[in-house]
Amino acid sequence: MNVEINLRIPRVKAPVKDQHGYPIDNGSVRYLRRITVPVLPKPGEVLRLTTRAGREIECEVTKADWDDGKELFVVYGRYSKRSIPAEEYHALIEDPDWEMRPLL
Repeated sequence: MNVEINLRIPRVKAPVKDQHGYPIDNGSVRYLRRITVPVLPKPGEVLRLTTRAGREIECEVTKADWDDGKELFVVYGRYSKRSIPAEEYHALIEDPDWEMRPLL
């Protein structure tokens, strides 16, 4: 089953800067990626997501909703720990498989 992951990560002490030189506020963006899962994850479950750099990111599922426009389930989740290590943060934002999208 194909799903889209909508991942929220905690704010970091030293965020990367956008194309204008301003720090990216991770509270106002989400990281998206489409993956294949055997079954639709339920709230509270932990998904282990990977990056091309080989880092594993744990995502706690908060909800899953059907999106008619995309014709798939969107699985919403948050990074499972209180803070994200710099190595995982950089692996996530530098991975072309993950799309950073601002909240509107």
